[in-house]
Amino acid sequence: MIHSHKQPPLHRTPMAHQQVKDRTRSLDERRRGRVLTLRRSSFFILVAVSTYIAGSTFETILGAGGLSTLSRIIIGIFVCLFGWISFNFWTVIFGFVVALCKMDHEFPLPQDAQSIAPQTRTALIMPVYNEEMARIYSALRATYESLKATGQLENFDIFILSDSVANDSILMEETAWSELCRDVDGFGRIFYRRRKVRRHKKSGNVSDFCRRWGSQYKYMIIFDADSLMEGDLLVRMVNVMEAREDIGILQTAPLAANQISLVSRLQQFASHVYGPLFFAGLRFWQLDESGYWGHNAIVRMDPFMKYCALPHLSGKPPFGGEILSHDFVEAALMRRAGWGVWLAYELEGSYEELPPSLFEELERDRRWCQGNIQHLRLMFMKGFSFGHRILFLNGNLFYFSSFLWLLLLLLMTAHAVANFFHTVVYFSGERTLFPHWPNQHPDLSAHLLMVTALFLLLPKILSVFLISLSSKKAATFGGVIRLTASVLLETIFSTLLAPLRMIFHAWYVVLNLLGQKLIWKTQSRHSQKTSFAQAFSAYWPSMTGALIWAIVAYAVNKTLFWWVSTIVIPLFFAVPISVFCSYPSLGLFFRKHGFFLTPVETSPSQVLRSYQKIFMDIK
Repeated sequence: MIHSHKQPPLHRTPMAHQQVKDRTRSLDERRRGRVLTLRRSSFFILVAVSTYIAGSTFETILGAGGLSTLSRIIIGIFVCLFGWISFNFWTVIFGFVVALCKMDHEFPLPQDAQSIAPQTRTALIMPVYNEEMARIYSALRATYESLKATGQLENFDIFILSDSVANDSILMEETAWSELCRDVDGFGRIFYRRRKVRRHKKSGNVSDFCRRWGSQYKYMIIFDADSLMEGDLLVRMVNVMEAREDIGILQTAPLAANQISLVSRLQQFASHVYGPLFFAGLRFWQLDESGYWGHNAIVRMDPFMKYCALPHLSGKPPFGGEILSHDFVEAALMRRAGWGVWLAYELEGSYEELPPSLFEELERDRRWCQGNIQHLRLMFMKGFSFGHRILFLNGNLFYFSSFLWLLLLLLMTAHAVANFFHTVVYFSGERTLFPHWPNQHPDLSAHLLMVTALFLLLPKILSVFLISLSSKKAATFGGVIRLTASVLLETIFSTLLAPLRMIFHAWYVVLNLLGQKLIWKTQSRHSQKTSFAQAFSAYWPSMTGALIWAIVAYAVNKTLFWWVSTIVIPLFFAVPISVFCSYPSLGLFFRKHGFFLTPVETSPSQVLRSYQKIFMDIK
């Protein structure tokens, strides 16, 4: 059902002028092919060469006494993991070059918002499911007022699309919608619809809107329940779509905002400092085959409704059934139909919020892990572009890398145990006079360790360097000194949290591959402390395992113990780490002393200030 004082207006808008098939209209196909081939060749050659050198070095180190089957498995896993590290490293390196030299001219953006033609209609939709309505009301009101200030409000309608099933949530939604319309005089422009039958979760919610009202709009901008966007940005997104008729989806890079707890502030800080270079690197080799994250993006309605319907996969989970992570699949379908999918990371004014605690973050990751594993099957669907196949694989490596790191460390421990009980044979023949001395390569081990550390840390150093080139920009992070100190602290905290995330991600991979059914729950967006009982219940198996692991490693090989200490020590102290990182007071303590500052705090935009004021007044 839909609530309004009147039904949504019927606006008949012209759709795309002609069907696009396997070509990009704004770039000459040959030129696009040359640019894409050159960029991807240089990128993947560097990834492959780096991985080959690291793998060969590791093989030399591990094969000092001959290569056993276990050794070969360890080397294979190491190559996969270093390839993943190398992929992310070179993405940031290319992003740094692009940002420093301003060399990416394939996607020019309008400098300022331009007037939108009266007949160009855009629907701004926000799917919700048992959400906190104070947050929804505040975000929509701030966005509405920001959009009104642009003078182009008449081109937009706003829809709250409810899938809520709890009676309390439904009542609060209808009340909040009515109050919002009354407070901003939004009746006839802000609409509320609740589905009676909730099918296919968020993707089904969006599909239902498209079937009912999609033909009335040329574009659709999708919000998540934690999204917030500047009115000027919304207008500029429409401007880009109007100027570039080859674009099917334009994805912004939302920055984290409004975070309080330490763990969420760490991620907020990382998204602002490291995110821009990574996104620049992604677009460098993706061009119009970028990803779509399902929110803070604009889509062209006509091709979206024609080509992006999700197939139902035959078989059972994890590879069959209903498609869960729909956004990447919709992007691949859009590109298969000939429309470009672009990441406009330069567009400012796009924000989102993050899970307030490590437990909420891991709960979200469990849902994403299940959806991403399903993409392994979709990688081989006919017609998908190379760029989107890589995105499907990359999304899975985010979780499988944790599984492989854990497996690698366990196998290396097993290898050390085997060597501990293995008797070295110096004379292989009965009559030989010359012993066979096993070769050791301590220098190679040190070099490989330094290179791995460089691949992990150099992207952070380059991010700080680029920010420091502008004193004005550096000031929004608290200045160069505080920015540098914050990066060092963030690296320490991330090192402590990484093993905790690794254990859960590895476990999620196992559960999903075993086909365990997953119940998707509403994400908690409240900042609340994790209790010691909750943390102990979740981490006692890994704490016990870490203690046994440390004892075994120390007994058989003290060098190995120091290698795995960065894993086992955080796991052993998982309970206090996860508890204290969830404390809002600890996050506010670091903020008070100038650490982990970001531009959304030191120099917030108008829509952020408006949202925070409205939300605080409600609370």
